[in-house]
Formats: sequence, C-alpha cells, structure tokens
Amino acid sequence: MKYVLALDQGTTSSRALLFDHDTRVVGVAQQEFEQHFPRPGWVEHDPDTIWRSQLDVAREVLETTGVVPSEIAAIGIANQRETTVVWDRRTGRPVGNAIVWQDRRTAERCRRLVTDGHLPLIRSRTGLLADAYFSASKIEWILDSSPGLRDRAEAGEFAFGTIDSWLVWQLLGGRHVTDPSNASRTQLFDVHRGDWCDDLLQLFGIPRSMLPEVVGNSEVVGETVPEWFGGSIPVAGMAGDQQAALFGQVCFSPGLAKNTYGTGCFALVNTGETAADSDNELLTSVAWRIGDRTEYALEGSVFVAGAAVQWLRDGLGILESASEVEALAASVEDSGGVQFVPAFTGLGAPHWDSDARGTLVGLTRGTTRAHVARATLEGIAHQVVDVLDAMQADTGRPLAELRVDGGASRNDLLMQMQADLLGYPVVRPETTETTALGAALLAGLAVGFWPNREAVAERWQVERRFEPNLSSDEVSRSRDRWRDAVARASGVSSPPRNV
Repeated sequence: MKYVLALDQGTTSSRALLFDHDTRVVGVAQQEFEQHFPRPGWVEHDPDTIWRSQLDVAREVLETTGVVPSEIAAIGIANQRETTVVWDRRTGRPVGNAIVWQDRRTAERCRRLVTDGHLPLIRSRTGLLADAYFSASKIEWILDSSPGLRDRAEAGEFAFGTIDSWLVWQLLGGRHVTDPSNASRTQLFDVHRGDWCDDLLQLFGIPRSMLPEVVGNSEVVGETVPEWFGGSIPVAGMAGDQQAALFGQVCFSPGLAKNTYGTGCFALVNTGETAADSDNELLTSVAWRIGDRTEYALEGSVFVAGAAVQWLRDGLGILESASEVEALAASVEDSGGVQFVPAFTGLGAPHWDSDARGTLVGLTRGTTRAHVARATLEGIAHQVVDVLDAMQADTGRPLAELRVDGGASRNDLLMQMQADLLGYPVVRPETTETTALGAALLAGLAVGFWPNREAVAERWQVERRFEPNLSSDEVSRSRDRWRDAVARASGVSSPPRNV
C-alpha cells in the first residue's frame, strides 16, 4: 500500500488528494459546484451534485496519477460541517436540497429558543449556542417544510446526515454513520456522554430513527462499492473539516491552536480530554475520538474571510482574481483610515450578532481600491484576534503560536498582519492542505499506514514563521479602531469620527 486518499468536501468545491508515506501530496483534483440562493439569507446545495462531484474528483486523481485501488490503504473524509441532508432510506434520494451551514432561515426559531429559556439545556449538553449555524433547526425546518414529511420521518423512512454521512452512504452502498466531531456540531449530541440527546431530540421534534450511528474518527467503517473505483477501498477516517485541520496541524497537545483561512475562518485550540466551558461565547466541540479516548476543542468561527476577497472580485469588480489582493493591498502603507467589517451574514464568535451587516468606515475622496483591499485583509485578521483573545481568556493560558492553513494562509501580507495584531508568532507549515491531510492521517492510522501519532508529528515541518513587528501602542490603536467599526456594523450608536 503506497497511498491514502483524502476526500475534502467543502462549501464551494469537492477535492480529492493522494498522500504518500511522507505525507506529500502526489495528486490532487478539484471541482467547484453550484451554490443556490433561493431567498435572501438562504444557502442550499444539491446533495446529488455534491456526491457526483466528489466521486468525479476521486476518479480523476486516480486516473491522472495512474494509481489503482490496490495501492490505496484507506480513504479519509473531511467535510463542510453542519450542512444538513435528509434522504429516503429506501431509495437513497434526498427529499430536497441540503441546507448549508451558512443558511440563516432558522435564525428567528433560534432566537425563540433563547427567549423561551432553552439555551442552558443546549449549552450544557452540546457546548454550542442556539444559532441557525447548526443542524438541529435545519432538520426541524425540513420536516415542517412540506405536508407529510414529518409523518414519514416518524415512521422511520428518512435518514439525516451531515455531508460525511451522505458521502459514506453513497460510498458504502447504504451504511448510515457519522463521527463524533461532526455529531457534536448538530446541536443534538451530548458531548459529555458521547451520544445523541433525547431531550434535544424532543425539543426539536426529531425522531431518533433519523440519526446515524456514531463511530470513531479513526476506524474502518466499511469498503467502497467496487463499481466506484474498480475495486474496494476501506473507508477508515472521518472528521469535520476544522477538526481534521487541527489533526493535520498535529495539534495533539492541550494549548496548541490552529486557524484555517477559507470561506470563513475557523480557529480551534486543543483542550485535551476536558470539554472546556466557554465564558466568551466560544463553542465546545469534540476534536476526535480514537479508540476509547475522546479529546475536545474550543472553537471560534468567523463567518466571512476569504469570501470577503471574493466579494472584492465579484461584487465590486476591483480584482480580476482573488490572488491579486496581496499585491494591491501592499501597494499602500496602510488602509488610509478605512475599516471594513465583512459581516455579510452577521458576525460569528465571540459576537454572535446575526443582525450585523458588512460595513465600510472611514471612506474619503482619497480612498482607493488599494485602501479597501488592505482594509479587507485587516478585517480578516482582526476577526481572528477577537476569537483568539476569547480563547486565551477561556483557557487561562497564553498561546505560544498560531498554526495556520487554508488558501489565504499563503498570503504573506495577511499572515504578517495577523502576527502583528496577535503579538505572537504565526507558523505556516510546508503542507497547507491540512484539512485533507488530517482526514488522511486519521484513515492511515486506522489501518497501520502510519504506526502512531508520533510518526506523523515528525513529518510536520515549518515553511515560514511570521514574527510580530508592531509596537503595543500601534496594536492598541488599531484594535480600538476595529472595535468602533464593529459597533457601527452591529447598529450600536457610536460618535462620529473626524477622517
């Protein structure tokens, strides 16, 4: 066995990567798929399109590399989390489009959960907040969306799954499973007991029969149907994309943290075998369960990061490609007083303000597209600082460094901004495909492709280390300007500034 195949199913594209024993990427294929926005605040995907695109790129990477199934030790899956699919168990057909994690249609329902006093139950069992981000209210909405769906669900006809479950169902020809990292993001999973919570199922009106079996993150759950790849391959690893990235960054010890710069930003810190409570609106999630040992993470989610750069390209038309943003932002020394809060879908942790909206502050006649580009990168970096400051407050320990990955981590200017505002180093590894790598490592460890965690940790190498350069006074002034802009984005009255 020479390789492990990682399926990295994301919000805007499906990818497949082949890793060798040295954790090097030897083949990659990617396919974007259509996003559906039927109403303002609604975001949907076609589940069949997700499956076909993921199968297509897996086949493509095998074809382009000449690798055959007998050379692949295992498949690992990383996936966009919280995105909700309901399908017919008999036919395998989805009852409708998947409701994506970004979707806000159930925001009012979640607000009512808080006003009705249900937040303590949700928080104590799941470590999450009452927010439309998570799967539970999405399932409830689907069952109530058409007459007869709830009755059929209660009769045991329907299966629910996040994208990992949907892919495994297809790959294995009908096995219904999920893993603890994905289960812990549904708002239905008791992270302390490691099982579905009957009280929450009753609260949301969801039949337990819809739910998948919860298996470990690193264990063989079955072999693929031979027709997909011309031979069977064990599926041996699953994790939500952010937990997979934490594993891929070898953050195996409490206190190690990573941030993934993608469509949004997702920062996680390993808290070991303790499911740490947050006093700062962060989320407690299962990081992974391997064997009998469950480890946890605190997480803060930034809803819009790379998507803000896409907006500069597609919405404003000031970029021809997203990769141009670094050079454009670097063409000016500072943002010229411009602050950009990219709250297009509200603000995530630690603010959790679903009513906030994207806001540009400090525009003058001298403002250029370069200033706006630089303010966009600064806005991404400031949001991450908000999250990591909250993490340090919750854990009671300072972070020694931040390990980074994701597409925007290759932006040197953004990474330097991040280190400057944090006041401690930002570390970029040689392999920034850490989400896919984490899925591959979990699968490979399950089948002995790598002997243990220590063996894979030795293969993690630093590509560049960004040290902070700004003085504490400069950081303080920058942070004050950011907080003022966030207050304006949130609709909080704030005195006018001279610009």
